[in-house]
Amino acid sequence: MTDPGMGPADFPARHSPAAAPAAVPAAVPDAAPDDRGSELAELVRRCGEGDEAGFAALYDATSSRVYGLAVRVTRSPEIAAEVVQEVYLMAWQQSARFDPARGTVLGWLGTLAHRRAVDRVRQVSRERDREQTYEDQRTGTPVDQTWQEVEQGMKTHEVRNGLSSLTPLQREAVALAYYQGFTYQEVAVRLDIPLGTAKARIRDGLKKLRSALGGQS
Repeated sequence: MTDPGMGPADFPARHSPAAAPAAVPAAVPDAAPDDRGSELAELVRRCGEGDEAGFAALYDATSSRVYGLAVRVTRSPEIAAEVVQEVYLMAWQQSARFDPARGTVLGWLGTLAHRRAVDRVRQVSRERDREQTYEDQRTGTPVDQTWQEVEQGMKTHEVRNGLSSLTPLQREAVALAYYQGFTYQEVAVRLDIPLGTAKARIRDGLKKLRSALGGQS
């Protein structure tokens, strides 16, 4: 088995799970079920020995089904593609432990895909809930008002010095809001990040800035 830290990016690009098929899973090529299962089990065995060609063949033979399952659970082609990438990374890392006597390869991959897809759905749901809660709390409080609170009693050069205490990502978001007057939505668009992420960076940056400025006073 190769280094467990190895990921799909280390395989030929055309076999990367990031390029998951965008269509409904195709039918498995004509073959007797037992023969097909034996073929896939052999590919997994080869993966367990670090055979990248075996991994590529396994991906080609099964990824459409894995992607189809992920789409049905997540209802998002983008998230499903990420799930596929994670599933095949896990398959590569765990292939040496696969036991064909305990189930089929498709059943094994399907279990990995279903669990990971459900995890991602829950994760996205939690993130949306947090964003909505934050949005509800911030309703009616524009960015410039927040800056007035930060700047109260402070000089411009002190604010500039305080910005140096932020992380680069926080400083970038906060600077856009402060110096250019961008709204949360405009910051998110400008930085090409989710709205919730933009709000979090500005919020955390302001907290850190308040602390830094408080230490200067």
